[in-house]
Amino acid sequence: MKTLCVGGGPAGLYSAILAALREPDAEVEVLERYAPGDTHGWGVVFGESLLDDLYRNDPESARTLRDAATVWSRQVVRVGGAEPVYLGGRYGFSMGRTRMLEILTARAEELGVRMRWGTELADADLAGIGDEADVVVGADGAGSRVRAVHDFRTTVTSGRNRYAWLGTESPLEAFTFAFERTDAGWIWFHGYPSSGGTSTCIVECTPETWSGLGLDTLDVDAGLRLLDGVFARHLGGRTLLRPPGRASAAAPWLTFRHVRTAGWVDGSVVLAGDAAHTTHFAIGSGTTLAVQDAIRLAESRALFHDDPAGALAGYDAVRRQEVDRIQVEAARSMTWFERLPELLEGSDPVRFAYELLDRRGDHSESWRYGVHLATQVAGLRKVRQGMTRVRRTARAVRRGERVAP
Repeated sequence: MKTLCVGGGPAGLYSAILAALREPDAEVEVLERYAPGDTHGWGVVFGESLLDDLYRNDPESARTLRDAATVWSRQVVRVGGAEPVYLGGRYGFSMGRTRMLEILTARAEELGVRMRWGTELADADLAGIGDEADVVVGADGAGSRVRAVHDFRTTVTSGRNRYAWLGTESPLEAFTFAFERTDAGWIWFHGYPSSGGTSTCIVECTPETWSGLGLDTLDVDAGLRLLDGVFARHLGGRTLLRPPGRASAAAPWLTFRHVRTAGWVDGSVVLAGDAAHTTHFAIGSGTTLAVQDAIRLAESRALFHDDPAGALAGYDAVRRQEVDRIQVEAARSMTWFERLPELLEGSDPVRFAYELLDRRGDHSESWRYGVHLATQVAGLRKVRQGMTRVRRTARAVRRGERVAP
């Protein structure tokens, strides 16, 4: 039995790890077009559900990933110079994307997975790649070439806003939404700590603000210096940094590509991660979904261990339905941010922050707004943070995480 994973991101690497764990004597191989460490993006975020899954499926890599992650225990909304608004009860984990891939690569190699770096196949080879292994996992990202040369009935639609995946040397203590009004309109960032004293800052705005500020014509460094001034109060005087790795030299401004596939299987080729689906960065679930795709695929292969075709069909039927719901929520969140200027103009920051929290329509109960108002009181906020800390510690103990006394 041979498993071939095309793409050395979280989906491809974790698929390889689980395949090697499931059948130690089988052949498992990962093809990655770029060199080790040449990745895109600063940091990734994830929550308790992913840690639970990681510890359940491979405690060894789970412990290493957890030790490398940073916990952010607060979410803050900052609108211009107004007092910060707190989103209570929210916490999560983040780490540098490069570090995550290093950990997963090391674990894969430890298990005997063959890594082939700098390997980019021609379209003709990709079209026939299903003959190369019993299962081929297409995990080569949103611009997947595996997907392009096979029949997955794909639709790709573009979001309206412009965004840039930047970093900063400013170590943000909380997951921060920062909004600033300029002469050209509103612009904002989603920021969170990454690793090594840096933070991720995803800057977003409407195309009208983007061009009105001249970001469509300024060179990269001049654009970053302009944004330094716009967000100076939120960055503590620190500067914004170019994307790392291969994206560093490219223009950083993108429009989000919403990828949906009507089927995830074509013969022995199956999709996972962003190659199969994308979710808007505002809900921070891309890495989680990619790893959970790998887990669901491994579960289906174990269930149908003598029937590779049945295993892929089962994975497609179950996992695609799970992700479809999340994609709908992510699209709703993306649309909310596209309407943000009209929602934010003249609004009360506390009310606006709650609408941001409820942008997917999952916090509509009236009592939740009362809790949100209470969270703005320092003493009550401290109590709530203490309760959250106890809940987080209890969950960590249940999954076998090392917890300091």
